[in-house]
Formats: sequence, structure tokens, C-alpha cells
Amino acid sequence: MSDFRSDTVTQPTAAMRQAMLDAPLGDDVFGEDPTVNRLQELAAGMLGFEAALLAPSGTQSNLIALMTHCQRGDEAIVGQQWHTYRWEAGGMAVLGSIQPQPLEHQADGSIALADIEAAIKPDDPHFARTRLIALENTTGGKVLPLSYMREVQALATRRGLRTHIDGARLFNAAVALAQAEGGDPVQQAREICRGYDSVSVCLSKGLGAPIGSLLLGSKEFIQQARRVRKMLGGGMRQAGLIAAAGIHALQQHVHRMADDHVNARTLADGLSRVVQSNARLAGKAVAHDAQTNIVFFDVESGLADALLQHLADNNVKVTSSMQRLKNQTMKRIRWVTHLDVTNGDVERAIQVMAAF
Repeated sequence: MSDFRSDTVTQPTAAMRQAMLDAPLGDDVFGEDPTVNRLQELAAGMLGFEAALLAPSGTQSNLIALMTHCQRGDEAIVGQQWHTYRWEAGGMAVLGSIQPQPLEHQADGSIALADIEAAIKPDDPHFARTRLIALENTTGGKVLPLSYMREVQALATRRGLRTHIDGARLFNAAVALAQAEGGDPVQQAREICRGYDSVSVCLSKGLGAPIGSLLLGSKEFIQQARRVRKMLGGGMRQAGLIAAAGIHALQQHVHRMADDHVNARTLADGLSRVVQSNARLAGKAVAHDAQTNIVFFDVESGLADALLQHLADNNVKVTSSMQRLKNQTMKRIRWVTHLDVTNGDVERAIQVMAAF
């Protein structure tokens, strides 16, 4: 079985399991779990923030951030396809009474600065109060340029807005920047976050931990966020079992993400060759390039069901969704490389695709 559905399917390594077994524990709701405290201090130091907070999931850490930055009736500017708006069950509106203002993306995954500026509401009782700009990096596997991150932060400062980064795959972005521009991935991650009020980082995606997400910000922000976490049911007791996996992930699994990116590029190149050489797919499918660990493969809807069944019959797991592209309905197949996908899995997947 080769599971390309998501980097959330990773299993903890033997060393990570041992770290969890050996972790000293306490009651984190009382602030007494030494392993949780160590994880939070480690992450804050790595990314240049004053404090951090462990939450059970990325959905919750994002919602905690939104509800800490915004009050009822406030507005957050987000992207149409970003998780905080589209993929987290509407939590900001349903639970936070926060109005999302979704904006369309550019081809590189960013939102045009002019569109952000135009969406900011005037101080008028007819409108929700624009309070927050929430970015996502990576977004659809794409890395938002550092120059763009600085421009958004500067715009927010000029307009008196707060800023949050959904950095579920922040370290994938950092590793990609390090590969392209040089430097250390941790330094690149700090640079991505510089000047932003908060960031959430998922431990259970490319970092390979079984559960958990971190929210980072100022001491005052995290103190307020702790109250929101309790309200949302995220206060955990002997959470050091989870935190130990996070510590191991941050210390051992950041640099190895480069292997996932290499595998994704190998997969994208292989899928492109399959399209070019396979008469059944030629002109009816396209393999997109990979910047990080996510590869998208678009195929005509008339072929998609047969292709997906072929993959399933050969024990290759992927996810798919419908896309409207250039007046044509396509099915987009998503492939995600991760800790438990080897180069052998990638080569076998390419062979399975070629056999279709």
C-alpha cells in the first residue's frame, strides 16, 4: 500500500514512540506538564515568538487564534481556498461570530495586495470591523514569497490590522526556501514569521507527530488564547505524551522534509512523462509542478473514475475533487509525499499510472 492521501497519515517512528513513552508528565491545565512546557518553549525559541500553546489540532489552533484576535462582529480577511475559510467547518462564523471576508487567489497562491486593501471596511456601523488578515503558507503546496509576506505585514501595520499565518505546513515552506535560496530551514521559518502577530504550526503533517498543533504569539496573546482553548475543549491533562512527539519532530524531522520535496518533484516529473507518452491520457490530463510535498494531477472527468479505480486496485491511495478549469470540468487528484512515502513508493506509483 502506498498512501499519498495526505501527510496526516504518517505514523510515529520508533524513536518518537520511545520519546513519548519516556516523557515526564504533569497536568497541563495547571501548567504543570514539564514536557508540554518544554515543547512550547522550544517552538517559541525556534520561530522567534515569546510564547506558544499546544492544541489538539490545527483546526482548533487556527480557531483559537481567530477568536483571540477578533471579537463578535469583527471581520477576518482570508483566501477563498484557505483552510480557515473553506476547510474548517465554518468555525470562525459558527463558534466565533467572526465574519470571514474571502478573496480570490492569484496563480501563485497569494491574494493581490490591492484586493486586500479594497476589502478593508471603513469605520462605519453598517460594516463588520475589519480586524485581521489571515494568510496560509504553504497554500496548495505553494510557498508565498518572503517579499509578499513582508508586503502584507506592512499593509496590515499601516491599516492597524492584526496578522495570523496558518502555517500548518510552515516548515515545508521553510525547507523549500532553504533549498532555493540557501540558509537553514529554521532560520527561513523565523523569517517567514517575522513581524506577524501569530502563527499556527501543525505537528501531525510533514513533521510526522501523531497529533497536535502549536499556536505562537506574544505572552499576552497566548495568555488570552489559553482561555479560548479551554472554552473550545482543548485543555488537556497529561499532554506530555503528545508534546514529546512534537519535540522529537521539531528536533529530528524538519531537515528531512527535503526528502519529501525531492520525492514530490520525482513524482510530478514521472506523471508528466506518463501524460506525454500515454495515448489514453494525452491531451486529457496535466501534471502540475511541485514546489513542496504536494502534486496535483488534473484529468478529464470522463476518465477520472476509471483512473481512480485503477489506482485503488493497485493499492495506491490518493484524494480527488472536482475542478472547473478553462470552461472544462476536471477532476483534480492530489498526491502528498511524506515521512512514510519512499522513493520506491513514488516509482511504483508512476509505473501504476503508466499501466493505465
